[in-house]
Amino acid sequence: MTIEIRNETTYTVDETEFVDCARSVFEAMHLHPATEMSILFVDEDAMEKLHVQWLDLPGPTDVMSFPMDELIPGTAEHPAPEGLLGDVVLCPSVAAKQAAEAGHSAIEEMLLLTCHSILHLLGYDHMEEDERKVMFDLQRTLLLTFLASRGKS
Repeated sequence: MTIEIRNETTYTVDETEFVDCARSVFEAMHLHPATEMSILFVDEDAMEKLHVQWLDLPGPTDVMSFPMDELIPGTAEHPAPEGLLGDVVLCPSVAAKQAAEAGHSAIEEMLLLTCHSILHLLGYDHMEEDERKVMFDLQRTLLLTFLASRGKS
């Protein structure tokens, strides 16, 4: 698995934690060991430009996902084919504001957003209530499993 991290902000990011989180999700979703993705951390101005360009929505958002090879989850018996999963773009300052409102740490919020985005890259969505329940239950399980493996639950 190749997970490239790039931080274009002044926010301090523990890159290893995000690589480990993504790997945990990759393994749980039975992705091919050669699957690739990137995570880019950007400031609010850069995120706002992407938000306007791709979704025609004003202001910065917390995270955006850009799928590449349209991979879907595999199973233990039939792992997903190898490919380029896509790109995740996170805005730490927006995530930190959301974390404060939700009553947890900014790192927990960004790890949650990482799980959330990988699920989007794998075709999950939350536009309909039934989809929302599936996706949000899965992202919660993935995040809690990862945090527990790190002794942070």
